[in-house]
Amino acid sequence: MKALYQFLLVSTIVGTVTACNSQNKKTESDKVEVQATPRVVTLADFKKIKGVDNVQEVPFQLFTKMDSVHFFIAPSADSAYLKVQRHKLDNYYGFEEVGGFYAIHYSIENNISNSIQAFVLKSEFTASFDLTLKGAKLDEIRSSTYKAVDDFKNKSFDAYGTIAEVSEQEFLKASAHRVDEVLVKNPDVKLKNNIWTYTDKDKAYRITPYENTSEEEGTFYNAYIGQSKFMGLQVFHESSDATNETYYTFYEPIASVRYDLYAAGYPQVLPARSCLSWVTSNSSVGSDFVISRYVPSEKGQQGLLYVNFTNFKIADDEKAFWADKNTYYAAVYPLNSSPAKGKTQKMAFVKIQVKEELF
Repeated sequence: MKALYQFLLVSTIVGTVTACNSQNKKTESDKVEVQATPRVVTLADFKKIKGVDNVQEVPFQLFTKMDSVHFFIAPSADSAYLKVQRHKLDNYYGFEEVGGFYAIHYSIENNISNSIQAFVLKSEFTASFDLTLKGAKLDEIRSSTYKAVDDFKNKSFDAYGTIAEVSEQEFLKASAHRVDEVLVKNPDVKLKNNIWTYTDKDKAYRITPYENTSEEEGTFYNAYIGQSKFMGLQVFHESSDATNETYYTFYEPIASVRYDLYAAGYPQVLPARSCLSWVTSNSSVGSDFVISRYVPSEKGQQGLLYVNFTNFKIADDEKAFWADKNTYYAAVYPLNSSPAKGKTQKMAFVKIQVKEELF
């Protein structure tokens, strides 16, 4: 019995050690560590690639708080790598995930014509689709314009009002009591033979789009959004894949006139202020928030306020609205690049309160 007991005891100890070693090996295999390499690497050893000239075309951005990061030649811990100092203006554009690495495009000294591909450790970066607004300076702006006067020095929204993150519950509750005009489609506006027409008393009026489609090199889109009863105008969403532009235009079909009204994002008409506003993601940095004064006699607009916020992108410009004459809500993403394929971004909500004296 004693011999049998000793055998079982030894077997148990051996089994336990083996299991622990196996678990340790699994844990180590899941963790990518920087390995020493004898090869001397410089930035010239990395693959040259076409630089990024529009952040919206980047699958996702990467962010780090480390003073220096490691650029690998290949997505392997055994690959040669270079330790690179992080600079404030550096951008790390992610294009795919490869095991414990991200494949990035990086412009050396921010020179787009001198760009390389590198592989960086996931442990050293946070991908944009994992970001939240926590810690972001929401009031930080790149520039602003108030009543046609540009300001490139002031980097805070404080001069115009306040901005803060709010809960989804507050956002939804406020949206139920919005004060801007909801654009509803007029049944008399219909698409006939690929031409938008407005019918009044059995007479049809053609609505001519802003762009001359016959001269477009590419596909032109002209979609009917709805009517603004306050303005007495029909609103269309126009875009061109040739110029990579999208905008909203305003028509009075009977007069056959496209008025001098324009919105780069989904328009919010605020009758109480006689204003037109919108938000949209800037093609370079952050998001644009715009308020224009509507001039009924001219059916035109005068610029009132333009602000370029730097630390978030607009998630859905159609979700933006005015809760009262001074309070504006928008759905945003805490990143500066387009959505990553197959990833769910963390949508957030902001409340912008504009000072009364600015109107």
